[in-house]
Amino acid sequence: MMTEGLFHRQNQSQRMAFAGVFAILLPIFFPHLFRPLGRASPSLFSEWIAPRPRHLPLLKAALTRHIPVRQQSGLWAPLPDQGWKACNEPTIVSSLPAKSQGYIQVFLDGGLNQQRMGLCDAVAVAKILNATLVVPHLDLNPVWQDSRVKIVKEPPNEYSWSTREYYATGIRPTRIKTAPVHASAQWYQDNVLPVLQSYGIVAIAPFSHRLAFDQLPIDLQRLRCKVNFEALAFVRDVKVLGELIVNRLRKTKHQVLGSELRVNNDGSGNDGSGKYVVLHLRFDKDMAAHSDCDFGGGKAEKLALAKYRQVLWQGRVLNSQFTDDELRSQGRCPLTPEEIGLLLSALGFSNSTRLYLASHKVYGGEARIATLKQLFPLMEDKKTLASSEELAKVEGRASLLAAVDYYVSLKSDIFISASPGNMHNALVGHRAYLNLKTIRPNMVLLGPLFLNKSMVWSDFEAAVLNGHRNRQGQIRLRKEKQSIFTYPAPDCMCKS
Repeated sequence: MMTEGLFHRQNQSQRMAFAGVFAILLPIFFPHLFRPLGRASPSLFSEWIAPRPRHLPLLKAALTRHIPVRQQSGLWAPLPDQGWKACNEPTIVSSLPAKSQGYIQVFLDGGLNQQRMGLCDAVAVAKILNATLVVPHLDLNPVWQDSRVKIVKEPPNEYSWSTREYYATGIRPTRIKTAPVHASAQWYQDNVLPVLQSYGIVAIAPFSHRLAFDQLPIDLQRLRCKVNFEALAFVRDVKVLGELIVNRLRKTKHQVLGSELRVNNDGSGNDGSGKYVVLHLRFDKDMAAHSDCDFGGGKAEKLALAKYRQVLWQGRVLNSQFTDDELRSQGRCPLTPEEIGLLLSALGFSNSTRLYLASHKVYGGEARIATLKQLFPLMEDKKTLASSEELAKVEGRASLLAAVDYYVSLKSDIFISASPGNMHNALVGHRAYLNLKTIRPNMVLLGPLFLNKSMVWSDFEAAVLNGHRNRQGQIRLRKEKQSIFTYPAPDCMCKS
């Protein structure tokens, strides 16, 4: 017996020693698992460990709630006519010289929606200068063919040298790099037009948010909206894939059974059969790190985010002078997947809702969205609705993937974004222009609600419903300095 005990202890010691060596060598052979610094690579200790639900009583109640038929019907009902429509009547246009002053190039940076706004502004600047706009790979359609704005895909051969690479090699007299943010029309006439007239071509770089929203002629404002909401169209690959996803969301009802997917075409149910809602879950690692909020991942998560923000921003974060409770009470923390799930449940979305997830990579991956999936088991995304062959032409191309999500979001019955951002702002404006339902989370309301750990479901639900009655797509008139692309009325819309 003593020999067997000694042998067992030796075996156990050997196993422990082997485990220790393995633990030491693992970071050497798989460093990406232990390095919470890359944008794409998860951290083993902060992103693969599912945080516990932070609002367990609310979650349990949401999973067993009963939703009245009347509430669901009202939720899915389209917006009534609000008395606004797109302005299509002609506007008074000042006379312009028949001959173009030259060619104008803009070099766009940023994500899909930032580039989209830049294109709209570029058309307006071309009109201000009476210049011919050079935009690469532009699909010319009847809306673009405005007699007052000339557009070409490439400059003439004599200007073939005018490329991004050319301007990157030194100071060039034809490049304007001093355009202020939200510059006035007069600034372009005073500072850009002389260069254009001297050289026949001008390049503006950088060109992002470089045209003001205020004190511009009404025809310029409407031209920008006409380009954004009517003229810009996605390339064929995006439209084909987007329409395929929309059709599958509308025509089939999916039920998850274990690891299999059962398709039910009977259209049963009273919570919006044949309809779907898009959730833009804006909860990526950058946002989590920069907000300085606590998301329930414990010390490992706090350490990982601290290291991440140190590498990217030298430790600088938003609102660092406030505590987590103060940030949440002010509505400054991004909603977690769990919190957005509870919000949707309180609004009246049932567990049979077709929910499409439009999002960049979610911080924490599958572990983080497990609670959201528990509430909405029919949640879908591009990869669950389209095959790898169908996704091949957009896979790995961030702008095209974002464009597919934009297309599906625009076609949805309801759109909701977890936190404000470029995608949120672009779709809020586009859907307002089309009078479509768009739910804007009331962050100032939700922060204190989620801090109240003793709140029961009935009180939470009542507060959410009351706080979102006028946040479902009702027209909000643009205020000074606000974007016409987010608030198109009254500049770009007329009373019907």
